[in-house]
Amino acid sequence: MNNQSHILLSTAYLPPIEYFIRMAGADAVMIELEENYLKQTYRNRREIYSANGLLPLVIPMIKTTGNHTPVKEIIIDNSVRWQLNHWRAIVSAYNQSPFFIYYRDYFEGFYQKKFSHLFDFNYEILLTVLTLLKFDQKINFTETYLRAGNSGLNDHRYTISPKNPTTLKVYPYQQVFSERHGFMWNLSIIDLLFNTGS
Repeated sequence: MNNQSHILLSTAYLPPIEYFIRMAGADAVMIELEENYLKQTYRNRREIYSANGLLPLVIPMIKTTGNHTPVKEIIIDNSVRWQLNHWRAIVSAYNQSPFFIYYRDYFEGFYQKKFSHLFDFNYEILLTVLTLLKFDQKINFTETYLRAGNSGLNDHRYTISPKNPTTLKVYPYQQVFSERHGFMWNLSIIDLLFNTGS
C-alpha cells in the first residue's frame, strides 16, 4: 500500500526548494542510499542566482566503479578547488541579500572542511538546513535499492530533477537580482534562506 505521508528522496547538494516543500508535508522521510549514481541530477549539482543569472555549482566526483557506482560510494574529487570556487560564488551571489550575514556562518565551514564522500557532505548540509527550517522529521536511509513504483512510498527520487520542472505553485519572493533577470523559482534552499530568512 502506498503511504503518501512517507516520502523517498535522493541525496542532493543544497537541495532545491521543492525538496523541502515535499519534506514538510511528510510524516517520515527516507533517503535513497543504495541507488547507482545518476548524471545531471541534483545529487552533485545546484544552481544559484548570480548577477549574470543562473550559475551552476557542480561538485567534481570520482566514480570508483564507473557508471554503476552506488551513490554512497561516490568520492569527491578534492584535487579540484571546488569548495573555494563554490563559496566565492555563493558570497558573490548572496552577499547583498537580507539574511546572508545571519546564515553565512552555518554554511561557510562546509567549504573549508574536506569531505571524502558526496553522500556524507550532502547529508551534513541537509541536517544544517533542516535545523534552520525547524523541521523535525527523522531521516532514514534505504538498506536495499527500492525500484521506482514499487517502494510503497511517495517517491520523489526522479521527479525532483533539473529535467522535470516543478508543478508546485508558490508565491514569488524578492531575490537579489530579480529586477535584472526576473524571479527564478526552485533554486537551492539557500536562495530562499538568504533572501527571506526561515
